[in-house]
Parts: sequence; structure tokens; C-alpha cells
Amino acid sequence: MANKYAYNKETNEAKTARAMAKSLKISPKHCVEICNAIRGMEVTKAKNYLEDVIDMKKSVPFKRHNRQVGHRKGQEGWAAGRYPVKAAEQVLKVLENAEANAEYKGMDTENLFIEHISSHRGVVLPGVIPRAFGRMTPFNTPTTHIQIVLQEAN
Repeated sequence: MANKYAYNKETNEAKTARAMAKSLKISPKHCVEICNAIRGMEVTKAKNYLEDVIDMKKSVPFKRHNRQVGHRKGQEGWAAGRYPVKAAEQVLKVLENAEANAEYKGMDTENLFIEHISSHRGVVLPGVIPRAFGRMTPFNTPTTHIQIVLQEAN
């Protein structure tokens, strides 16, 4: 079964590279905010940004899922933000995979930008935590799917 991408725009396949990861055990909300932050960036800038998020030097602006989210200094244009390290690591892996796919196709990796990036909720993995007196409390794990399409700038 072929992978389906949410990106259906007619493009020149020789100038685009794709990568996808499915069922990652990361927060879908964190992943949405990271995708919104790096959409349209050049690949080198996006990789540097994600590495800074992992090192907790830069925060990701939380524009949609921002209830009870504290303000972060140094944030441009938006006050609420967090440091989603686990999600940033996974997005960085998929971005590096897409860059490797572009290199394999013979594209110029210095001239790439993120044409499309999206994340979707995956399957919820059910789990339980044992409690006192023989009871159980549900403890489910959300999963996330990530899709990235890189394009070579003209």
C-alpha cells in the first residue's frame, strides 16, 4: 500500500523530495506547533531552529494550543511558547530524512525549502495504570504522523 500525503499539489517530481513518519509517540499538539513554526523555512535554517529548541535556547510559539502556556522571553511576535524537545527531535529526524532523499535524487541540498509540512493524530495506544483496591486508570499514549515535502528553490 502506497503512503498517502496530504499534499496533492501538482509539482515537478524532479525538484521535490518527500519524507514521512507514522505512529510516533509524541504529542500531536506539540507537533502541530512545531510544523507551523518551520513551515516555509529553508532547510538549513529549520534544522538550526530545531537544534536550538532541543538545546532549549529558542522556544516554539504556541499559537493554537496556548491555554495555560507561559510566556517566553526572546520570542518574536508571540508571547506564549514552550520547548517541546521530544517532538522537535522527531521532526528533525524526518527533516534530515527528506534532505537525504533530496540528495539521493541529485538535488542541491543548500537550495531547499520546506514546501509542505503537516502532522496528524495517529492511533491512540491504550494503556492502564494500576491503582489501589484493584482498580485501573486509563493511561493512553497518543501517536502522530508527520509529512514533509521539500522543494528546490528556483
